Amino acid sequence: MKPPNPPGISSRCTTTLSPFLGVLASRLKHTLPDLPYDYGALEPHISAEIMQLHHSKHHATYVNNLNVAEEKYHEALSKGDVTTQVALQAALRFNGGGHINHTIFWTNLSPNGGGEPQGELMEAIKRDFGSFQNLKEKMSAATIAVQGSGWGWLGFDKESRRLRVAACANQDPLQGTTGLIPLLGIDVWEHAYYLQYKNVRPDYVKAIWNIVNWENVDQRFQPYIPDKTSVQDMKAAPSSHDGKVATNLTVLLDRDVANCCSVL
Repeated sequence: MKPPNPPGISSRCTTTLSPFLGVLASRLKHTLPDLPYDYGALEPHISAEIMQLHHSKHHATYVNNLNVAEEKYHEALSKGDVTTQVALQAALRFNGGGHINHTIFWTNLSPNGGGEPQGELMEAIKRDFGSFQNLKEKMSAATIAVQGSGWGWLGFDKESRRLRVAACANQDPLQGTTGLIPLLGIDVWEHAYYLQYKNVRPDYVKAIWNIVNWENVDQRFQPYIPDKTSVQDMKAAPSSHDGKVATNLTVLLDRDVANCCSVL
């Protein structure tokens, strides 16, 4: 159940913002999504302790900090304070990306996951990577190779109509920095695995494949496959990607920012 807004939030909005911006700020309040499974449901691949800390502490922090940054942004916007708006971009990108990425991540996993994708998604994987095993190897290598903290991604390129593997630093959101539609993400921040796998990131990435929710990945892919012949029709599509920045993630994350994601 969505928790109520803190007491006084409406009055604070109306006194610091114009009426329109006050309503907008209230509507943009983000909340921590519930997990679709128990904390211990992904064991032995991810421990209950990691899941509890990852979700209730780390993701919750991104949500809280995003709400704070957005409120400050709207206040600065109402005052025409461009300096503060610019200064807040890093916080919006980091915490907004953290919220977006983790919201996808939880649904990408399932205690009934693993195995292989089916249908059009598998056909597209074979077309773009040669085989499912090739995709696993390429995405695993890119994810393991992330320097410091970040994410490995399987994304869909709407321009070339092809699947792409990408790696993003920190919490940079895939769509907001590359234009790729996020289908499957692997979190390689140490808080996602260190308590169980220590510094052996490859073992964690290998284990993730046992709990990938391919039904969820397929649901994310389906809107870009309008009919049963689409995958075959896409064979003639070009495979290049120009890496331009997408501008349709959210109103607060559509700034033209330096690209810290590598599309492979």
